[in-house]
Amino acid sequence: MDTTSTRAHDDIRPAPRALATEAVHAGRDDLARQGLHAPPIDLSTTYPSYDSRGEAARIDAFATTGAEPDGPPVYGRLGNPTVARFETALARLEGTEAAVAFASGMAALSAVLLVRGSVGLRHVVAVRPLYGCSDHLLTAGLLGSEVTWTDPAGVADALRPDTGLVLVESPANPTLAEVDLRALAHACGSVPLLVDNTFATPVLQRPAEHGARLILHSATKYLGGHGDVLAGVVACDEEFAGRLRQVRFATGGVLHPLAGYLLLRGLSTLPVRVRAASATAAELVRRLAADPRVARVHYPRTGGAMVAFEVYGDPHEVIGAVRLITPAVSLGSVDSLIQHPASISHRIVDADDRRGAGVSDRLLRMSVGLEDVEDLWSDLDRSLGRPGRGAGNCATSHAEPAPAH
Repeated sequence: MDTTSTRAHDDIRPAPRALATEAVHAGRDDLARQGLHAPPIDLSTTYPSYDSRGEAARIDAFATTGAEPDGPPVYGRLGNPTVARFETALARLEGTEAAVAFASGMAALSAVLLVRGSVGLRHVVAVRPLYGCSDHLLTAGLLGSEVTWTDPAGVADALRPDTGLVLVESPANPTLAEVDLRALAHACGSVPLLVDNTFATPVLQRPAEHGARLILHSATKYLGGHGDVLAGVVACDEEFAGRLRQVRFATGGVLHPLAGYLLLRGLSTLPVRVRAASATAAELVRRLAADPRVARVHYPRTGGAMVAFEVYGDPHEVIGAVRLITPAVSLGSVDSLIQHPASISHRIVDADDRRGAGVSDRLLRMSVGLEDVEDLWSDLDRSLGRPGRGAGNCATSHAEPAPAH
């Protein structure tokens, strides 16, 4: 394997390609000329160098800009060739200059906050709901940040001289609420907009095309797609990527090379998986919306494989009754998962804040996988139990995008 750089293929700049093609080929364009078909896994933690003066110069350059070192790899915390392939591919899919991978989605978000905080911009404007641990990280101020919570229409008024970031998740976890990203980016002015794109993936939405500067993924979810890898990634411009690499080097939140390999492999089937699961989810939404045992169904206009619904009965009984669907946190796997956000993913959020963001105690969140729709519906139908009070009051909710400013 050519290890002259941690960059996957510096000299190859293919013409624009369809998303499905990029998903298969991005990060792998140099393999054929190396006589390879499958990407190699480089598990080295360190690399030999007989030019210590040159090594010192490269480390000094990294300390100045955070740019990936030219030449052979140096040390696993500075970069890894296998991880770099995944980063290259994800940046291509999101339409950004670069991407920086981390050990988890929370490590990725923490790095963004540390980058902005390091220049005195510790204030964050955020829109609820967010993933529960993202909400907690901001609210608790664990990294010295201060947060102002607002709705999309109030973002511009919430900005301050020390605002370093505007954070939104669309579709949101777990209510699937959506915002008008272009209008929100305009309201941010010069403040970077970070969009958590975990639920939509670049298959359904590319926030950079709407003005977002930073795109966050819990790569554990759809990007990996098989429930066997923990990772996070930020897609962004090269300038911000350099700062993120410096934080990653200093804090050690690096992604393991095997995880990088699994993520690159997962990307190759991402469009097929997302579209197939989305078609099944849309059919389940149709059936749930007509079911007298379901009070309300939440499904985004963007589409996707995530469904949220509120039941008239006891949601805990539904969780306890499923047999084919797995009752578990996380999402985006090939198998379907269901969980009760108020008990698990958003338990760490204050109860009043949680309910105020639309996360009711009767809300269930389902990640639809690749099983046959009839088998999934049979499991849901049995788990929902017998019809009770409230029959005929169900409705499908699509979160309306925020109006343009």
